[in-house]
Amino acid sequence: MIGRIPISNVAPVVECGRWPAKAAVGEHVTISATVFREGHDAVAANAVLVSPGGREQPFNRMRALGGGTDDWQTHALVDAEGEWTFRIEAWSDPIATWRHDAEIKVPLAQDVDLVCEEGARLHERAAKTAPKAARQAITKAVSALRDKDRSPVDRIAPALDTDLVAVVDAHPVRDLVTASESFPIRVERERARFSAWYEFFPRSEGAQQKPDGSWVSGTLRTAAERLPAIAQMGFDVVYLPPVHPIGTAYRKGPNSPEFPGGRPQDIGPHDPGSPWAIGSAEGGHDAIHPDLGTIEDFDAFVAAARNNNLEVALDLALQCSPDHPWVKEHPEWFTVRADGTIAYAENPPKKYQDIYPLNFDNDPEGLSHAVMDVVNHWISHGVTIFRVDNPHTKPVAFWEWLIGEVRQTHPEIIWLSEAFTKPAMMHMLGKIGFTQSYTYFTWRNERWELEEYLTELSQETVDFLRPNFFVNTPDILHAYLQYGGPPAFAIRAVLAALLSPSWGVYSGFELFEHVAAKPGSEEYLDSEKYQYRPRDWATAEREGRSLAPLLTRLNRIRRAHPALRQLRNLRWHSADNEQILAWSKKEGDDSVLVVVNLDPHAVREATVHVDMAALGFEPWESYEVHDELSGETWAWAEHNYVRLDPFVAPAHVFVVRRGTS
Repeated sequence: MIGRIPISNVAPVVECGRWPAKAAVGEHVTISATVFREGHDAVAANAVLVSPGGREQPFNRMRALGGGTDDWQTHALVDAEGEWTFRIEAWSDPIATWRHDAEIKVPLAQDVDLVCEEGARLHERAAKTAPKAARQAITKAVSALRDKDRSPVDRIAPALDTDLVAVVDAHPVRDLVTASESFPIRVERERARFSAWYEFFPRSEGAQQKPDGSWVSGTLRTAAERLPAIAQMGFDVVYLPPVHPIGTAYRKGPNSPEFPGGRPQDIGPHDPGSPWAIGSAEGGHDAIHPDLGTIEDFDAFVAAARNNNLEVALDLALQCSPDHPWVKEHPEWFTVRADGTIAYAENPPKKYQDIYPLNFDNDPEGLSHAVMDVVNHWISHGVTIFRVDNPHTKPVAFWEWLIGEVRQTHPEIIWLSEAFTKPAMMHMLGKIGFTQSYTYFTWRNERWELEEYLTELSQETVDFLRPNFFVNTPDILHAYLQYGGPPAFAIRAVLAALLSPSWGVYSGFELFEHVAAKPGSEEYLDSEKYQYRPRDWATAEREGRSLAPLLTRLNRIRRAHPALRQLRNLRWHSADNEQILAWSKKEGDDSVLVVVNLDPHAVREATVHVDMAALGFEPWESYEVHDELSGETWAWAEHNYVRLDPFVAPAHVFVVRRGTS
């Protein structure tokens, strides 16, 4: 049955509490509910958070949002990892009811003595639970209420004093207390929410081509030499595509031939193949490709990463080449077609004969535990993050089981879902346990698209889907980057790094790699998925042909400003030019206001109309903005002119300060 004080629309709640809402250490979780009662007596509410150890947080009083609704909200800090719960307590607020009546009746001399005596008794109740330091003030208010020598207005004045009201409301008199059911919140480590990823192929680092056309592959040892530069740019996660042996059957060569006739085309004897065609005679998902080195070399790579304050993320791609040991050892883990052959991956008319998808329905227990063994193997070698390839092509129930089982012994593990698919599946993967998710960010380039999509991510799905904005991937090169020139790369970096607490870069982005395999394609020409791509980083930076300085600056700005570590605090500001996007984030005293020109081809001008309340200002106030990119400082107000040249500086990243200069 419904409680004495109705409570509804509790949030954050995922699927009626079936799965926990997401949070991270140091985050202020927004808790809300609809609370009301019959009649005209005042109601109030508070949130009770219970930590994993069973400790209840101090009183989190909720505030009424107003606007003709009965909605209430508070922001509660979660300060420890683990499984939390929260509940809403709604109650009748007799002192608030009394204040309302007293402010109306007493000035009109209606029932003065009765009203004052009722107020005195209520405040005597309040004194019993108030801090010792506040009791004297409450006692004085009680005395004034009973002092008939005072004027009626003077009798109630101490009880209505702003300071006293604040004290009493912090330790209220609560009648008819009604509690909601408890709902779960999973609190993870901060990197689950705030991270900067850098993806690169170890085999390309240090790779050399011989005169006969053959290649000497880069190794995990040579790849480790790249780590200091990655760390210097401010990234904290280095993500490796699969490092396992690669099959030779139907191996793909340069520029991803799809061999629609069923046979490979133009595959040379020295083509390394796709790392996602996993498995050969040298081993499967728990092995290292011999060209990259040994498991000891992998351990050395992880150690070098840690020495540079980097965590290692490893690709978890649950698929096999025809040469994978599992194909012979466990044919039941694959789908067999009517002609007796194992089904390869297809996206008609494309055929991917070098990949055999796994079938989780024939032997779900055996296959699931085999995958668990693979995951535990890499965890034992220092992997703390898994980027999961195409999780939407495997059963959701399997992922819920796997992530849940791993969490029992390794709650620190982070899972990134690479599921570019329909919203329902992306959302469900987030709900059942994936820590972060790739998103549609790549395909949101117009202002209205960005505003609409980020509003969804920061408000509607924020409790179960954490975005990670990758500016590019080995197989996604959007037309915006293909034709926008270096300004497009700078613009997308600013958007990804400062809109989302987590973002990622695939190697080569900082060198403005932008040539597509063919018109209309989002595949790279000479894709690194199918060949070695050594890059001359030093020359590019020396000659000023690198975006690394901007990436470095953006990551430093992110680390310096707590406001940029959050997603829920995103607020939009309007501009009278559709190519100008403006937003802010505020956390405590830290406020960052970003203004970006979305047009990589032309200078754009606009008046930016600042939502002053979002920054904590009154409409008439002025304030100071300091551009973290240019170093310039201006005095701003509610309406401000901007001019952004994408070839010089496509964005302002303002730190907002009170006062003017």
